[in-house]
Amino acid sequence: MDTGKKWPVTLATGFYVGLIPKGPGTFGTLWGIPLAWIMWRAWQWQWLIAAVLAAAFIAVSVSIADKAAKAMGAKDPGAIVIDEIAGYMVTLFAAPFSFKAAVAGFILFRIFDIFKPPPVSTLDKKLTGGLGIVADDLAAGVYAHILLRIFLHYF
Repeated sequence: MDTGKKWPVTLATGFYVGLIPKGPGTFGTLWGIPLAWIMWRAWQWQWLIAAVLAAAFIAVSVSIADKAAKAMGAKDPGAIVIDEIAGYMVTLFAAPFSFKAAVAGFILFRIFDIFKPPPVSTLDKKLTGGLGIVADDLAAGVYAHILLRIFLHYF
């Protein structure tokens, strides 16, 4: 693999965490925890910075996922985990960051990402390229975010 194709694969696989044989998406989501913390710290300082960081990460994720999938010769390789990272960031966006929130958000996101209730499953099937790889995880992140907010409110 030439250098021009290697860097998107390195980033898209979470520095090769996505190559773990069992549960690559779960392990890849772990990269989202420090990034969600950084986003929360930015939110405390200025909400617009946090929103721009999240939007930029999502946009870059779409591009990187697209390039990596092409380099890997597959439509949506399971080794690509940058979509899980982006989805987890959506889960915790603007939520108060704590150990409880991080764990609850992690569990909720993984449930929605694995089971893909509609319209998550529709996005997964209908969209192609980098957008198709990332969009279903963003939708799973929205579902997880809503339930996380309810969980944090009551517990």
